[in-house]
Amino acid sequence: MRDRILGIGDDYWIEDDHGNKVFLVDGKAMRLRDTFELKDTEGRVLIDIRQKMFALRDTMVIERDGEPLATVRRKRLSLLRNHYRVALADGGTELDVSGRIADREFAVEYDGELLAVISRRWLHIRDTYGIDVVREDADPALLISVAVCVIHLAERSGRTTS
Repeated sequence: MRDRILGIGDDYWIEDDHGNKVFLVDGKAMRLRDTFELKDTEGRVLIDIRQKMFALRDTMVIERDGEPLATVRRKRLSLLRNHYRVALADGGTELDVSGRIADREFAVEYDGELLAVISRRWLHIRDTYGIDVVREDADPALLISVAVCVIHLAERSGRTTS
């Protein structure tokens, strides 16, 4: 995945481990709220990612086919590491995202089980990091969207607090 400061209007390709383009993250410019689309190589929108308006804490909403899929927000009390909570739309499932978000070194877990690892260490190309989806039955588009949300929220909070 190409890594850059995700601003409105930024687009970048996500490639597989063979260098083939798999997904496009399309940042939508000129919108009232931060918006991204995850598209396949044919240009079809797989997932919509939007900043939730009027939320007390920065929140991103992930939708598939116009239906809510997940909500991503920073976990309230986190002393040692960055923590984010992903509440799936089914109402009962929550994913935990923790690690060094700014360094692109973090993990996505469900009930203590590792789903994906995001790391810069695997790659030697500047401004690039990898997303390893550990479980075969996991939804790669959802996990990539979660990573996009978490990185975007972390960068937003870094800009507003500095």
